Amino acid sequence: MPDDPAAAEAAATGWAAGQPTPDEVARRRFTLYSLTVLCTGLVGAALVYFFIPPQPHAHTDNVVAGILLALGFVLAEQLSVNIDVRSGVSWSISFTEIPLAIGLFVAPFEVVLAAHLLAGVGTLIVRRVQDRVLYNTGAMIIEISCAFAVAHLVEVALRGLGPSWAGVWAGTLVVPVSSTLLALAAVYVLGRRMGVGAALPLLARTLVLGLVNASVGVVAYQVAAHAEYGWPLVIMTLGGLAALYLAYSGLLREQRDLEALADISLVVGRVGHQSTLRASDELDETGVVVGNDEWPTIAERIRDQLEASRVVLRLYPDAPGEPAVVVAGDPLPAGLSGDTAGPRNDPLLRLPGSHVRHFRLSDALPDVAEALWRRGVEEALVVPLRSSNHLLGVIEAHDRLSRWRGFGTADVRLIGTMASHVATAMDNRRLLAALRHDAYHDPLTGLLNRPGFRQAATEELREFPDAFVLRVDLDVMSTISDALGYAWSDRLVVAAGRRLRDAVGATAPLARLEGGAFAVLLHADDADEARVVAERLRTQLAAPYPVDRLTVEASAVVGYAPAAAFDQPSGVDVDALLQRADVAVRAARSGGEAAREYMPSMGQVFLRRFQLVTQFRSALESGQVSVHYQPKVALSDRQVLGVEALVRWRHPEYGALDPDEFVPAVEAAGLIDALTTFVMERSLEKVREWLSRGLRISAAVNLSVRNLADTEFPDRVADALERHHVPPELLTLELTESGVMADPEKALPVLRRLHAMGIVLAVDDFGTGYSSLAYLRQLPVDEVKIDKSFVLGMGTDLGDLAVVRSIVELGHSLELTVVAEGVEDDAARDALTAMGCDVAQGYLISRPLSDSRLEAWLRARTHRMVNRRDETVLTLLP
Repeated sequence: MPDDPAAAEAAATGWAAGQPTPDEVARRRFTLYSLTVLCTGLVGAALVYFFIPPQPHAHTDNVVAGILLALGFVLAEQLSVNIDVRSGVSWSISFTEIPLAIGLFVAPFEVVLAAHLLAGVGTLIVRRVQDRVLYNTGAMIIEISCAFAVAHLVEVALRGLGPSWAGVWAGTLVVPVSSTLLALAAVYVLGRRMGVGAALPLLARTLVLGLVNASVGVVAYQVAAHAEYGWPLVIMTLGGLAALYLAYSGLLREQRDLEALADISLVVGRVGHQSTLRASDELDETGVVVGNDEWPTIAERIRDQLEASRVVLRLYPDAPGEPAVVVAGDPLPAGLSGDTAGPRNDPLLRLPGSHVRHFRLSDALPDVAEALWRRGVEEALVVPLRSSNHLLGVIEAHDRLSRWRGFGTADVRLIGTMASHVATAMDNRRLLAALRHDAYHDPLTGLLNRPGFRQAATEELREFPDAFVLRVDLDVMSTISDALGYAWSDRLVVAAGRRLRDAVGATAPLARLEGGAFAVLLHADDADEARVVAERLRTQLAAPYPVDRLTVEASAVVGYAPAAAFDQPSGVDVDALLQRADVAVRAARSGGEAAREYMPSMGQVFLRRFQLVTQFRSALESGQVSVHYQPKVALSDRQVLGVEALVRWRHPEYGALDPDEFVPAVEAAGLIDALTTFVMERSLEKVREWLSRGLRISAAVNLSVRNLADTEFPDRVADALERHHVPPELLTLELTESGVMADPEKALPVLRRLHAMGIVLAVDDFGTGYSSLAYLRQLPVDEVKIDKSFVLGMGTDLGDLAVVRSIVELGHSLELTVVAEGVEDDAARDALTAMGCDVAQGYLISRPLSDSRLEAWLRARTHRMVNRRDETVLTLLP
């Protein structure tokens, strides 16, 4: 045999060196109990032999009777019925009382005892069940001794007063009672307590079965001895009874098997459904939540049902590594609990299919026999746990605990069904655990997502209320996506997440909120420490990222909010802290800072923004929102070609609002369609008014990203042109490069429909994007508008001057009209004229004007003339 089996368990459980394990103590106590039972039986047998007078029997009759009785005992044990005594202990009730009753009639004590021992102990030795030979030998001697002693006492007590068979019947009945009492004592010795409420029903069931068997044995002998042709009748009756017992045993076995299957399925699934998975929980190598301890319960339940001395449950990890090994019953010998017993090294674990393998030492191949010997067992049932051809684990059952037989067909079928249930339950648990994990984690980075961060941060803030929530925004994401595609942008996000994890440690709650935005719960003593950490995180994130053969420069902004300053009576709200950190990020970005702490005054800005959004529709209806117009003039002949419609809002509380303040808020709230429609309607009304006066002046309306993604927008524009009776060429729709590039697949079809209607399309703020040249050829546009930042810088920056000249040349090469915004002085106008720029717009010509002031400007600054096509035009006065 290999090393001491207890050593492995001691090492696994951390039991002190030199101190016996609980299983060793139980085995020693059972061995001592077995010796006590054997000694008690020998003493009792000696007393019966010497003090009870033997009945006279012929020597030849005794030999024949002994042989027949031994055969009867062997046959009776094969019809045994197993009853669960306690978790981990099962008692086998056989029908040895029937041949015993006959033996009390026909054979002396020593013959019956020898036959019983020969049948019982001989079978144990043949099966090589060595650890229970002492106990079973003592129990058998006590059973036969008690039977003969009680039979003699009853005969003496009832001599001449009762039937002659009363003593045999009473002696036979005492056997199952004594056997059960010995079993209950063994349960106590093994340390598995059993209450009176469980012991009494067991004793009652055993007594009922003993009554039946004793009666059958007595009746069988009386019929055989006194009836004509009695033995054939007895054989037929016993055959029918045996069939009845087999059927009953089969039904009982099926019931126990079904209960076991249900229990195992419930045990596997119960923890996954009842436990609360936290966002900080990770999945272990078996696909279940770390910390669950249901696997020892499952292994113990399988061992109880199979009545095995040991069950080994091996759970294979998905990634390369050692399997998780759970042992119920006798500990595994040292060296058999890790990868050294893996499928490649152990012939018992080479399981190509999904069926059960039954190995016996007596008929095994040499390598299998060696594997069984290394486990210290005589036989083993091995079955894989498979799901969709994926090996989840292996179940091993070693050495059946029955006093007589080993594993049979029913055991093979049962362990196979159990394995199927366990594999299915494991697969379901893996799926449930994966779904729960995905619900709290970002699929790209593996970090927490927003719900996961909310839960993890809430739990930590209960214990550590003095903490800070940091929001970190990586600002290079759109640039990477536009230039290299979303795959490279995702790689950058993953790299940034790794840097943050390395910086804050493995225990701090860290989440990816969206895009390049991350959140961290930071334990800091004060705001100064939080700022130092925030700036350090920003510096680490802003370090260059190697992307393929390129190096991408990144920037980051950090905002942080203290949880201690949260004064809500309901406690700390993580979402509110994240919103405050977001406010701090925006404040830092607008102020050009790397990191900034949230201040209560910052919240007023966003409260005002919220108020503007909620009041916008009523402002449209009440006349607070109006349209101003900024004229556009041809540089060649100073003709007023059109105006750009610009929205203005005079708030009753806040006064005149800058469009840059409320337009983004309106767009983010999904109200931009209403704003675009309002401006377009007012502009078309103005164009219709000019047409009625004989003037052909166009109006330009700015479009939003949402307008370009709306497939019904061209229909609404066509309806508005038709209602106002305005030619489509007098309406210009201005769009930005970023608006088109946000979703080109949706924007381009909308633009093509508008262009086909005859509407003039202009690219606003041209030159500020990153894909201008690539997209300009694809866009169905008629104009390009040079961004005013380049026009304003022409006089002082030669680079801006070169950009403007290049845009003018590019636009003309593509047969586009070129419009310059931000013309504020004569030098800029003259330079643009010299370059061949077509149209100018800016403060040099006019500021944006209200409807009435625009009419006054037209009267004062222009004069009417009729061109060669008999059209009335307005020309700017010198």
